[in-house]
Amino acid sequence: MYKSSLHHLFRVFLITFFLVSCSEDKDNSTPQIPDIEIDDVKTLGGSKNESAQAVVNTTDGGYAILGHAQSMDGDVTNKSNESYDYWVLKYDSTNQLQWQKTYGGSDDDRGADLIQTSDGGYAIIGKSKSNDLEVSENAGFDDFWVSKLDSSGSISWEYTFGFAGSDTPYSIIQTNDNGYLLSGVLDVSASNGQGDRNSAASRHAGGDYWVIKLNANGIKQWSNYYGGNFTDTAYDAIQTEDDGYIVIGSSDSNDVDVANNKGSYDFWVIKISNNGDLVWEKSFGGSEIDEAHAISNTADGNYIIVGDTRSNDLDISQNNGAADLWVVKINPEGTLLWEKTLGGSSFDVGRAISKTQDNGFLISGSSRSTDGNLTNNKGQNDAWVMKINNSGNLEWQKTIGGSEVDFFYDVVELNDQTIIAVGDSNSSNEDILENKGFTDLLILKLQ
Repeated sequence: MYKSSLHHLFRVFLITFFLVSCSEDKDNSTPQIPDIEIDDVKTLGGSKNESAQAVVNTTDGGYAILGHAQSMDGDVTNKSNESYDYWVLKYDSTNQLQWQKTYGGSDDDRGADLIQTSDGGYAIIGKSKSNDLEVSENAGFDDFWVSKLDSSGSISWEYTFGFAGSDTPYSIIQTNDNGYLLSGVLDVSASNGQGDRNSAASRHAGGDYWVIKLNANGIKQWSNYYGGNFTDTAYDAIQTEDDGYIVIGSSDSNDVDVANNKGSYDFWVIKISNNGDLVWEKSFGGSEIDEAHAISNTADGNYIIVGDTRSNDLDISQNNGAADLWVVKINPEGTLLWEKTLGGSSFDVGRAISKTQDNGFLISGSSRSTDGNLTNNKGQNDAWVMKINNSGNLEWQKTIGGSEVDFFYDVVELNDQTIIAVGDSNSSNEDILENKGFTDLLILKLQ
């Protein structure tokens, strides 16, 4: 009897120990999801079309937004015609609009990227068809148009760069020498090989990565183009520790500068020296369409690139269906360290990445899925924002939208850890309380 009781007590002890251990293991293995709340959803615009393409946190704790505006009414002020103009909005740390300004000529001018400069002003870039008003010249169709603004938004200088075809910029960064690096697309065919690799042997057709280096006063120091005989589009760039640059985008070429295309469009990543010489190039992807849109450095000296993939082979270990947001980490030599897909069974894409104060990353884009990493969809594309840690693991994600198309193009964390995501919206229901015209500029504030 005594022996039986001891046996019973021992069994109870084992079962209790097992249950407590499992409970502790479960608690330890499940990450604590931050309590991220939507603080504000705002649409701005008039009776025509407006969009936000970029947002930057400012040294005063606020933020600045660049996009484009077509309207002459509603929230758009001091605009002289209904062509598209760059639209800049500056908010303070309490989310109050300090100033807004439009920039451009009488034709189509659309802002793509902005940075706050080391002197407290701003540099803005986009594409321009104008050659009047604030735009000094146009070489034909779309040109790169870059402007330096002071802290109140007044233009200090502006320049255009381009040739006869459609030359479209997507990115501007300030360099270590207080100059600027511009990146985008050169229409090599229309430029007749100009842009500065203009020897007969290096000319090739289609669109190429076009990289332009300016000094602190906006004067061109050098430019170069990179790619093959098909379509190569540079979306973002970053300066490296050795004062070179990594430029990322998409390519479906497999010749000239592109040596190892995986199939259709790939993430195409190039390293160039500080004077524009090609150091190395790498393609990442599978047999379907894969496009890289943004790059960030990491705390451990490497780089994270975000875009989207429709592949399910080669470098892509998993595809959740249709298109997924794809994140890759590379080292300074371009070696793939890891890759992750995020999304569901429909079309999910990434457009921007920015580092957070805890060395994680914010990513923005859009989603059509209701499964996988997504939980709901209000209709068509919803604007999508998420946080991943430094290992690429998803910490949280949010979608907002209505029954029409809603998209985030950029996201940033402010000094007080508030998160601002920007894009555009066609909706007027569900999360989007008001639509003022066709497409409105969209701002999300998360706390």
